[in-house]
Amino acid sequence: MSERSIETPQSASAQAGARTDGQTLIVETTRLVKIYQDKKNRVPVKALDEVDFRVLSGEFTAIAGPSGSGKTTLLNMIGGLDKPTSGTVVVAGQDLGTLSRNQLAEFRLHHLGFVFQSYNLIPVLTAEENAEFSLLLQGIPAAERHRRVVEEFADLGIGDDLIHRRPHELSGGQQQRVAVARALVSRPQLILADEPTANLDSKTGARLLDKMRDLNERTGITFLFSTHDPMVMERARRLVILRDGQITEDEVRG
Repeated sequence: MSERSIETPQSASAQAGARTDGQTLIVETTRLVKIYQDKKNRVPVKALDEVDFRVLSGEFTAIAGPSGSGKTTLLNMIGGLDKPTSGTVVVAGQDLGTLSRNQLAEFRLHHLGFVFQSYNLIPVLTAEENAEFSLLLQGIPAAERHRRVVEEFADLGIGDDLIHRRPHELSGGQQQRVAVARALVSRPQLILADEPTANLDSKTGARLLDKMRDLNERTGITFLFSTHDPMVMERARRLVILRDGQITEDEVRG
């Protein structure tokens, strides 16, 4: 039996629930629970404890909290990188729990962009090849892939002299900007960024965050961060605090 098709971004957005201010509901978790088995002590650890969480399109939101609070786990659930013990995750109108492994991969490819703490660039590919990789998987023609990558590189301050360099020939800040470009070129509805400034010096991290916020304001792409970096928290327009797997504070800024 063939797998059912994944909804297009347009139809998914329509199902997400329009609001009078033009925003749509892009993320909704309901009573989300994740329990891990502590192999050392052989006891269950509840990383997420019935989390109800909503994100509207266009948000620039940071999830913060101490180590072990569940912030990365929540981000992984929203990104379909891990499965909940119970509860539901709906992203862009799609219940992720109803999708097979292949369907999840297809959904991530067309709807989500990821920025990882460790960059996750492919060592044998150049900066341009890394940035265009998701477009290649989508079947976008070479000329269009190149145009989009050059455009994003220009926005992020990645010079022409870096395009053909491989990751080991780039600084940490340059690698992270390539990773951000890779997340943006496919025009996703949602960017998930897990500790994106953790391996950067403060000046490079601040510049990168300012670029990301500018892109958010200009394009309307939703950004959701997992962080313990005060710079990220200061720039976020909404700050959500997790402690012991539960949301304890939720502050929306002007």
